[in-house]
Amino acid sequence: MIPVLDPDSALPPYEQIRSQLVAAIRTGALVPGTRLPTVRALADDLGVATNTVARAYRELEQAGVVQTRGRAGTFVETSGEATERAAFAAAQDYVSRVRALGMDDDGAVRWVLDALRVARD
Repeated sequence: MIPVLDPDSALPPYEQIRSQLVAAIRTGALVPGTRLPTVRALADDLGVATNTVARAYRELEQAGVVQTRGRAGTFVETSGEATERAAFAAAQDYVSRVRALGMDDDGAVRWVLDALRVARD
């Protein structure tokens, strides 16, 4: 799974990479244990600096969504907590986006409840 960068997005490239990987994990497109591309390979594929991909991977690792195993590479977390960590990372992504839109907490929660209701129906 190679993220697709939108040059017109308000989100910086590292955040686009991070959020797309979280979404792929959340939907099952990337399953626990999957080895992610190397920082250099993904940077080359996307046409971005290696530091951009490294930052996305670092933030994913700090959130517990992936695990870096030195030279062996970076892998989607395999522990039972990976789903919860991915959900939390997705929630953080949502909060960042609604904050950028200037939305208050009540409005943000209202949209979440509406989305859950639609998904249920």
